[in-house]
Amino acid sequence: MGVAFPSTERAAAAGDDLRALDDPLNQASFTTFATGPGGAREATSQFRISGMYCGACAGLIENALQRVDGVREARVHSAAALALVRWDPQRACASALVEAVRGAGYGAVPDAAASARAQREAEQRKALWRLFVAGFCMMQVMMYATPAYVSEPGDITPDMLRLLQWASWLLSLPVLLFSAGPFFAGAWNSLKQRRLGMDVPVSLGIAVTFIASSGATFDPGGIFGHEVYFDSLTMFVFFLLGGRWLELRARHKVALSLEAGTARLPDSVERLRADGSVEVVAIARLAAGDRVRVPAGAAFPADGVLLEGRSLADEALLTGESEPVAKQPGDELVAGSLNLRAPVVMQVLRLGEDTRQAGIVALMRSALTQRPRLVQQAERFAGPFLWTVLLLAAGAAAAWSLIDPSRAIWVAVSVLIVTCPCALSLAAPSALLAATGALARRGVLLQRIEALEGLAAIDMVVFDKTGTLTRDRLELAETRALVAGADAAALLAQAASLAALSTHPASQALAAAAGASNAFEWRDVEEHPGQGLEASSADGTRWRLGRGAWVDAALGDEVPDGALCFGPVAGRAQAAFVLREQLRDDALATLAALRAQGLELALLSGDAPARAAALAQRLAIDDVKGGATPADKLAAVAAWQAQGHRVAMVGDGLNDAPVLARADVSFAFAHGSAVARSGADVVLLGERLADVAVARTQARRTLRVIRQNLAWAALYNAACVPLALMGWLPPWAAGIGMASSSLLVVLNALRVAQIEG
Repeated sequence: MGVAFPSTERAAAAGDDLRALDDPLNQASFTTFATGPGGAREATSQFRISGMYCGACAGLIENALQRVDGVREARVHSAAALALVRWDPQRACASALVEAVRGAGYGAVPDAAASARAQREAEQRKALWRLFVAGFCMMQVMMYATPAYVSEPGDITPDMLRLLQWASWLLSLPVLLFSAGPFFAGAWNSLKQRRLGMDVPVSLGIAVTFIASSGATFDPGGIFGHEVYFDSLTMFVFFLLGGRWLELRARHKVALSLEAGTARLPDSVERLRADGSVEVVAIARLAAGDRVRVPAGAAFPADGVLLEGRSLADEALLTGESEPVAKQPGDELVAGSLNLRAPVVMQVLRLGEDTRQAGIVALMRSALTQRPRLVQQAERFAGPFLWTVLLLAAGAAAAWSLIDPSRAIWVAVSVLIVTCPCALSLAAPSALLAATGALARRGVLLQRIEALEGLAAIDMVVFDKTGTLTRDRLELAETRALVAGADAAALLAQAASLAALSTHPASQALAAAAGASNAFEWRDVEEHPGQGLEASSADGTRWRLGRGAWVDAALGDEVPDGALCFGPVAGRAQAAFVLREQLRDDALATLAALRAQGLELALLSGDAPARAAALAQRLAIDDVKGGATPADKLAAVAAWQAQGHRVAMVGDGLNDAPVLARADVSFAFAHGSAVARSGADVVLLGERLADVAVARTQARRTLRVIRQNLAWAALYNAACVPLALMGWLPPWAAGIGMASSSLLVVLNALRVAQIEG
C-alpha cells in the first residue's frame, strides 16, 4: 500500500534535497510514529539545529515550527542544539519542518548520526575559523593601537597616527564581515520575527563602534571626534566568540556520547540457520528468535540471551559500568555492548526501537529538548532586560549629547556592550547540559532535566526493599549446630553438596556459601516441592534438607522461620542454616553517604513486616513500614510531604509506579519494571545504588554553579552599568568585561562536566 503525503507541493518547493526526507525508509532514522489522542497517527521527529548562538534562538525556531500546519508541539533546546517536533502526518511532512527552520535563518538536518555529525563538524570548523580570524586581527589591531595609548603628546605625528588608524580599520573589516557574522544573523532573525534577542544589542554595539570609529578615522574633525576603538571592537568579538566556542564544544561532546551507542551497532551479522550453516545478513533483516554468532571484538546487534560460550561484555557506554561484565549461558545481552573475549552465540529477543540501547538514546534526546524552570526564568528575564539595555543606551546618548557631545556615542556603545545579557542566558543552560552529560556517561539518565533542581532540594530518601536495596538472591547469614558437639562447618559442607543438586534459590545460596565440594556422594535424590531435598548418602542413610518441620517434626522455636534444616530422616535435625536477602554490594556505603549529606532515610516494602524490619535493622534505618500495598506507599509519601519533606523515592517494581509518580524526585533501575522506568525522573542504567548519592551530589554542585553564574552576572551588571553611564568605562574596557563575564560563566559551568569522586 502506498503512502500519500498531503504536502507534496511544499515538499517539491523545498527542493530535491528535502523531498527525500518524506521517504518512509529515510524517516525511520529520525522519526517515530505512534497513536495520539483520539486514535490519530502522530509522528515525532528529531532534528539537529545549526546557527543557534543564544537561548532566544530556541524561541524563534519554535515559533517558526509551530506555524507549520499540522505541527502539534515543537521543543528546542539551545544548549544541545536539538529540536523535537510532534506533527500530524496527514497535514505536514518532514521536509516542511526543515524548510520552516531554514526560513527562520537556521540550519536543520535529521538527527541521524552521519548527517548530524557532518553538520556539527562543519559548524565547529567554521566557528573555529571565525575565532581564529578575530584573534589574529585583534592582536594586529592591538599592536597598532598601543602606541596611541603609551606615547606622550607629540611623540606621534598626525600622519603616522592616521596611518595606524587606517591599518586598524582595514584589519577590522574581516572581523566585522566574517567573524561577527553570527551576531548580525541572529539579530536579523530576531527582528524578522518581531522579537528582541541578545544578539540585537551586541550587533548594535559592534555596528555603532565600527561606524563611529570609521568616521573618526576618515574625518577626525567630524561629529564622531578623533578617538577610534577598533581594538575594543575586535577584542569584544574575539572574547564573545571564545565563550560561544566553549559552549559549542560542550554540546558537541554530549551529542557525540549520545550517538556513540548507535554507532556501535554492526551493519551485518552472522545468522545461524536451522541446519547449523551461517549466512551473513543485514541487521535490519534480523527477527526475534534468530540465533546469531558474535565474534570477539564485535558489538551485540540486539538485546538477547547468551546461548553458547562465555565471554566478557563492555557495557560502559550503555550502563556506565566501567568494568567488563562476565557473561555465561542464560545471561542477558544488551545491544551496542561489546563482546570482548571469545566468539559466542546469542538468541535475539528485541530489535531496533525495542532494545534497551534505543530506549536510552530516546530518553536522552527527550531530556535534552526540555527547558527547565531555571532556563525559562532566565529567558523571561532576558527579554525585559534587553529593552532596558536599549533604553539605557538611548538615555545615556541623549544625556551626554548635552554634557559632552563628543562622548555621547561612545558612552552609548559602552552601555550596549557592558550590559549584553549573554552571561545571564548561558548561566543555567551551560551548567545543566554539562551536568546531564556527566551523569549520562556514568549511567545515570535524566528523563527530566528539571529533576536536578528537585534533587538538590530533597531532605528525605525512601527506598523500596526487594530489587532496590537487596538483590534477587539469598545469602547464608548463620549456621547453627542443633546437636551438642556437632561440627557446624562439616555439616555445612555436607548440606551444601546436597543443595548443589537443586536449582531452588535457597539451595543455590547454601551451595554458594560453602563452595563446590565433591567429597560427598548422593544417590536417589528426590525434590519435594515446598518441602526440600531428600537423598541417600554413601552409607545408605537417608537425609533431608529443607523446611524445619519436614526434616524434624520435633523442632521448636530454636529454628527461625524460613531457615533450612539438615538431618537424617530417622533422627533429629543436625543443623539449621539461616538465610537472608543479599544486600547490594554498595547499599551500606550508599546509605552512609546519604546520611552524611544530612538526609533522612526510610524503607517502604510490600514484604512481610518482620523481614522488612530485619533488613532495616541491618541498614540502621529507623523509619520502616512492611507489608505495604501500593496505596500504603502512596499514603506514606504523601504524609511525609504534608509534613514539609521533599521526598525522593527509589524503586524498581510495578507496584512502585504510583509512589514514584507522587515523589518529588524518583529513581528507577533500568532492569526493573517498564512502568516504573517510564514514571521515574532518573533511570539508573547500571547496578550501582551509589549513583543515587552521586546524582544528588551532582545536582547540588550544578545548582551551586548556576547560582554562582547568576550572582556573577548580576554583580557584574550592577558594578559596570553605573560606570558606563557615567562615562568612566570606555568601550574597550566594556568589551573586555562583557566577554570575560560570558567566558567565566561557561568555564565555571564546565566544572560540573566531571563527577567528583
